[in-house]
Amino acid sequence: MARRKEPIAMAAGDGATVRPSLTQDPHALREPKENNLEMAIGHEVRAFRKKLGITVTDLSAATGISLGMLSKIENGNISPSLTTLQSLSRALGVPLTAFFRRFEEPRNAMFVKAGEGVEIERRGTRSGHQYNLLGHIDNNTSGVVVEPYLITLTTDSDVFPAFQHEGMEFLYMLEGEVVYRHGDQLFTMQPGDSLFFDADARHGPEVLVTLPAKYLSIIAYPQG
Repeated sequence: MARRKEPIAMAAGDGATVRPSLTQDPHALREPKENNLEMAIGHEVRAFRKKLGITVTDLSAATGISLGMLSKIENGNISPSLTTLQSLSRALGVPLTAFFRRFEEPRNAMFVKAGEGVEIERRGTRSGHQYNLLGHIDNNTSGVVVEPYLITLTTDSDVFPAFQHEGMEFLYMLEGEVVYRHGDQLFTMQPGDSLFFDADARHGPEVLVTLPAKYLSIIAYPQG
């Protein structure tokens, strides 16, 4: 029998140990995308109905669609009309486009070869501060925008950019040593160290201890 893995313990900023509540199973496989439009629509109608905890009889009463017709729709045996889909949309409380999600929604990926990230101008960028965007996917299905950067600092200076923006940010130190500020806290970061924080607080490198310094910065925020 496989042993159950215990939650990972992490040290909070005040020294306390916290155990995150992680409920998603990253190894769980979803059903494959439907290649048949009727099957895709039927799958979504059934899934939304079950999510609401209602029976086919309840849905029939709410939409005026017969039980036989609903059974054919959920089993992918019939192509429902636009009027029928509109009725189902109102009864289930979902947009009409939600019924086509499994059929046409893309799942994108971006591969970036070493050294081929896009160098961009970001607020605070100057000589010696290099920002390479490692990938970006528009209109993804998660509802979250993610910006992964490889940041390289090679020139010492008395002035450092301070950032403050919506979302969360994760830093992972690859090379060198940097004292990084988040709000009123300072963190000495060396290779292998990481920092995860609310990006709404002012943050940025405070002291460049050992150069060149290189770290990953992954920013995530809601779409729209």
